[in-house]
Amino acid sequence: MRSQKNGLSPLRLNKALSQAGVCSRRKADDLIVAGRVRVNRQTVTELGAKIQPERDRLEVDGRRVSLRRDPASHLYLALHKPVQVVTTLSDPQGRTTVADLLPSELASRRVLPAGRLDYLSEGLLIMSTDGGFIHRLTHPRHHLPKTYRVRVQGRLEDDHLERMRSSMRLKDGTQLAPMQVEVLRRVSRQEHWLEMTLSQGVNRQIRRICRDLHLSVVRIVRTRQGPVELGDLPPGKVRHLSKKEREAVYGDENEAI
Repeated sequence: MRSQKNGLSPLRLNKALSQAGVCSRRKADDLIVAGRVRVNRQTVTELGAKIQPERDRLEVDGRRVSLRRDPASHLYLALHKPVQVVTTLSDPQGRTTVADLLPSELASRRVLPAGRLDYLSEGLLIMSTDGGFIHRLTHPRHHLPKTYRVRVQGRLEDDHLERMRSSMRLKDGTQLAPMQVEVLRRVSRQEHWLEMTLSQGVNRQIRRICRDLHLSVVRIVRTRQGPVELGDLPPGKVRHLSKKEREAVYGDENEAI
């Protein structure tokens, strides 16, 4: 929404920190309460405080935070995450992280993953320095679907497919939203490639579904997140999202970049 006086309307301080790629909104609240955030060289500890990004100076721990809303100042990346790579920027166990796969000129920026792929899953992972963009990709209210190719072993029945397509309830009581499932290829009587499209962000959802249906997961590859496709991007490689892809993430919303 536009302000009649000076461009964009004021922004909540925690949202400004998130969009600048500093941290999540929850973490931003912690920083504010701890007195580590200053606006125009004045410490702000009030949750809900707002700033004018085009005019105000924002600092965290004495370091200035860029509040430019020009998308050219941000990175928007698609990474093909291989298996046995952690979807974090660092790992106390010393395992390879997604940050380790980025070229040095990109890794020097604080590029955050939009959601997660577990350690043994692979495929498309979108990363960005733009917190607002990540929020648009991951917040449940936007319902951006994710598509996976899944190789399973076990006796696959028509009833299994119907249960997945309906509102399946997991054995632990978790209620799932309906999902799209198609059999892509039959490898053998006991092994199939499925295409599964999920519209919600339940942790390890595919593995938990297959567990309850007595199917063993051999491989999970994410091929699409929202409007962005993995395509022929090789494992371990990264590419910049096009302007068309970035705009497609926002759809018809006025916040499109």
